[in-house]
Amino acid sequence: MGFRSSMLIIIVILFETVFSYSVAITNATKNAPFDQNYYVTWGKDRILFFKHRQEVQLSLDQSSGAGFGSKSYFGSGFFQMRIKLPDKDSAGVVTAFYLNSNVGVHDELDFEFLGNRPGKPIVLQTNVFAHGLGGREQRTVLWFDPTADFHYYKLLWNQHQIVFFVDDIPIRVYKNHQLSGLVGYPHRAMQVVVSLWDGSNWATDGGKTKANWTQAPFQAHFQDFNIAGCPSNPNSINKDCYSTKYWWNKENYWQLNQRQMRDYETVRRRYMNYDYCSDKNRYPIPPIECHDP
Repeated sequence: MGFRSSMLIIIVILFETVFSYSVAITNATKNAPFDQNYYVTWGKDRILFFKHRQEVQLSLDQSSGAGFGSKSYFGSGFFQMRIKLPDKDSAGVVTAFYLNSNVGVHDELDFEFLGNRPGKPIVLQTNVFAHGLGGREQRTVLWFDPTADFHYYKLLWNQHQIVFFVDDIPIRVYKNHQLSGLVGYPHRAMQVVVSLWDGSNWATDGGKTKANWTQAPFQAHFQDFNIAGCPSNPNSINKDCYSTKYWWNKENYWQLNQRQMRDYETVRRRYMNYDYCSDKNRYPIPPIECHDP
């Protein structure tokens, strides 16, 4: 086989790897109705449904917010939601999309959108709890207006890595060092949870800027209620959830591909404005997972 033929084969393999990764993440079945996978957990009088229950509006006022959760718990998977955040003066308002174990020792994976005053950027905070230990906050200033239109926020969770995506761009990677016994990694079955609530005591300027209730009700909108996950009992993990029969557990999902790595590095360089790994006041010695590239 000649050099040109060998190079052509390598290029085709690389393209197929990148393409299959992107297609699987982008083309999960969409437009599932709300009731197929979710139920209202609180604030039912502050929830409205549109488009044959394929869009949900949560509202927050000074009395209450609202939330919903998945009917099942999951031991691995790919979880996504299209979200349009509250507009107007949303300081102190927290819109959350996350996975939570709820039972026993705490595991959790968070997207938390921290509202702000008009003209100031909304910050996306992510966090990872494993074996009851959190404190792994990273904050990213979004490079678009998340109140103007819907955007996808996605979580890939397998036994090798957890990846947080905005649309198709990875903004955070958390590797499983537990395989080498070095650091905790979420392994308990978790429920998908969505909520809109008052975070005035911490969310904006460290709690100095409170919610402006003259602007209430604050409203967040959600679409795409499909879940690609491995169902599991919340009290005992389903070992089948690690199987490669699920696409998100296959080897090409154990790490970012080259294109994703470039996007990931660009986002961290341009838009991340807080990383617990760099906070020497909290962590004079950075946690071991902070040595990841």
